[in-house]
Amino acid sequence: MKHDDVPAPVRTEATAEDLEVVGRQLGRPPRGTRAVAHRCPCGNPDVVEVAPRLPDGTPFPTLYYLTCPRATAACSRLESAGLMKEQQARLAEDPELADAYRRAHEDYLSRREAVGHVEEVAGVSAGGMPDRVKCLHVHLAHALAAGPGVNPFGDEVIENVDPWWSGGPCV
Repeated sequence: MKHDDVPAPVRTEATAEDLEVVGRQLGRPPRGTRAVAHRCPCGNPDVVEVAPRLPDGTPFPTLYYLTCPRATAACSRLESAGLMKEQQARLAEDPELADAYRRAHEDYLSRREAVGHVEEVAGVSAGGMPDRVKCLHVHLAHALAAGPGVNPFGDEVIENVDPWWSGGPCV
């Protein structure tokens, strides 16, 4: 699959209906959801933007949270197949890739900081950035929310997953 097959990111305020769908996707009420950061071609949210501090006061570094269970399962299959290990090895060997990944980290931090500063997570992005690759779900969510060319490993996930929406809405 390619980014061209995926809708462009369009951030929208989360409606009550969106929050209900996200709750069904997650199997629990969503916490700290600020907006829908990306929508699946079926129209449901597949990435939400989460406040850097949850309503109960807990710091939360994950700005972009993947909610679609099919997209989540696709990432898990890629992780099980060893894609993260392969990406980590390339990260150590390829200075241009390492530079692009560092820029993805900086992009993530600047987007979260624009939402609000939380000292406990300052300088900490998500998914292992900028030195490790540890969560393809985070990288896919970032790539969907930010668009192509921002997160190289998120872009690779998009290239390696089957369209999760092909069977219709997940919920």
